[in-house]
Amino acid sequence: MSLFDQVAGMFGGQDGKAGTLQAIMAWINEQGGIQVLLEKFQQGGLGAIAESWISTGGNQPVSPDQVTDALGSPAIADLAAKLGIEPQAASNLIAEHLPKVVDTLSPNGEVDGQQDLMTEGLNLLKGKFFS
Repeated sequence: MSLFDQVAGMFGGQDGKAGTLQAIMAWINEQGGIQVLLEKFQQGGLGAIAESWISTGGNQPVSPDQVTDALGSPAIADLAAKLGIEPQAASNLIAEHLPKVVDTLSPNGEVDGQQDLMTEGLNLLKGKFFS
């Protein structure tokens, strides 16, 4: 069972997964959106990793420590508080799923900075995570 499933289980089944995914998407919006998160990875020296998530090739992994370094402890603590989990679990969750989120939201090899994450982005992700 993945960490995502474990966290989603705290929220109760498929509806819990949707709630968790909604909380993550809201958090991404609060951080400034996907584009801002990608810029933070670039500034943190992880541009090649983040670029692999956008490209049409395979996604390079990112570690929880790299996530915390790139996004900052306050941002990770904010997500942890939203999900009711420890910050380390939140950075694990982001490390596991952010590559899939970015990959899903950039099907043509580029990120649409104007995409509404809470409607069209959430619908795309639900199809990927709940299929």
